[in-house]
Amino acid sequence: MPLLSIRDLVKVYQTDDGIFGKAKRELRAVNQVSLDIQAGETLGLVGESGCGKTTLGRMILRLIEPTSGSIRFNGQEVLAASSSELRRLRRDMQIIFQDPFASLNPRMQVEEIITEPLKIHADHSNGQRLPQSKRHEAAVEMMRAVGLEESALRRYPHEFSGGQRQRIGIARALILRPKFLICDEPVSALDVSVGAQIVNLLKDLQRGFGLTYLFISHSMPVVRYLSDRIAVMRQGEIVEIGAAEEITSRPRHDYTRTLLEATPEPDFKPA
Repeated sequence: MPLLSIRDLVKVYQTDDGIFGKAKRELRAVNQVSLDIQAGETLGLVGESGCGKTTLGRMILRLIEPTSGSIRFNGQEVLAASSSELRRLRRDMQIIFQDPFASLNPRMQVEEIITEPLKIHADHSNGQRLPQSKRHEAAVEMMRAVGLEESALRRYPHEFSGGQRQRIGIARALILRPKFLICDEPVSALDVSVGAQIVNLLKDLQRGFGLTYLFISHSMPVVRYLSDRIAVMRQGEIVEIGAAEEITSRPRHDYTRTLLEATPEPDFKPA
């Protein structure tokens, strides 16, 4: 059984059109998307800006409510989950956002940011929050896992570089030890060299924590480096899906070939 299974997922927005916005028009941001993600693999979702990638990723977590379709995580229907069931599901399903500055509360110290999920989600075993000392230990462990020092816990987001802020966002996503991580263009706002470090960090963390990724990007070389399989999205639809090597060396769709030709090849090899 796939860890995540999506069937015929649709998201339709109603937009104003015509004079004074009296006419309504439907915009299909995601149209009849179906895909599976196996435990332990990375599925790269690639396409140009505005094609519906982020909308799809956020619908999986129900940060955006789908218009229709099915999302099953570990055998459970996500769209039928109650508020309490959805909270339990989100312990195992987390997201890294695109903008590493906007996704961190500027009024909170890093330790508060990283341990906030532990306060929101009660401990599995007894339904009680972890004591402060245990939350601190977990934060220190996560900071080290993403390559930051314990001293950073007492600082604020504006005191860090973009790459460091993204590491903090990754630590926050991992503090609950999820099974599945949605990486929503986590390197697009970073310099190429810093982005390469984050990509290599994600590779290491996947091995260390046994993670499954949906990696969203508009860059085919980034997706090719990180992914086991690639799904190509265009105007809300999956136009091609297959093994990463097959998609990048023998693309069947003209749009896939265009994406391959449009992006320069960065160097992701560890220093």
